Amino acid sequence: MLLTCVACLFAAAAAHAANDEHWLDIEGQIQYSYYTEDLRTLGNLAAQLDTKEPSEPLQDYYAALAYYRLALAASQDAQRAASAIDSCSAHLDQVLQARAEWAEALALQGACLGWLAELKALRAPFAGPRSRTQLGRALKIEPHNPRVLLLDAWLNFEHPRAAGGAGKAQACREFAAAVSAFEVARPGEERAPEWGPAEGYAYAGRCALERGDAVAARDALERALLIAPDFKAARRLLKQITAS
Repeated sequence: MLLTCVACLFAAAAAHAANDEHWLDIEGQIQYSYYTEDLRTLGNLAAQLDTKEPSEPLQDYYAALAYYRLALAASQDAQRAASAIDSCSAHLDQVLQARAEWAEALALQGACLGWLAELKALRAPFAGPRSRTQLGRALKIEPHNPRVLLLDAWLNFEHPRAAGGAGKAQACREFAAAVSAFEVARPGEERAPEWGPAEGYAYAGRCALERGDAVAARDALERALLIAPDFKAARRLLKQITAS
């Protein structure tokens, strides 16, 4: 009986690891498409994950991430970005029905809702307050989670009005905290998600550049590119520094 139980535990652990590997592969595809600014592939990935069939929380989480990335990559097209960010939030509603206290999902939904509040100010009047509620909950549940810090910082940096006016100074402090959290993070029982370190360094580079510290900006951007060599936005910023 004991051997049977041990075998069952090993089988369950192996199945869990295989599931993580599957979703980390999906995450890698989403991130690579975002780094290379490949809107077509991002759109295809989002559509593939956006199934009407019953799905598990990680599938809806990665559908939301794909739509968030698609909105960022298509940010010059306000209508397309709004549609994608709306889908991001909708998928996270599904995630949070199953895992109400999952900080990763709360933070991503908070970021999506904050942007949605600007893109659809009249049609989404409660998106802004709900954004702050979701991010506040995420920070309370996991105050040192690097992606939670990163998403809160992103909203403060890119959409300060939606974030309640915290502004870039607060955002840059949070980016620094996110980078530090990524550097000391250790894999837990659940490995997925893992994204974020390259973006943290890229934003740390932008913060350094805005305060006139070209040396720190270059160091941060080079770190971002070590993690994600195809990160076009980071490469453009680095070129801007080296050309001056």
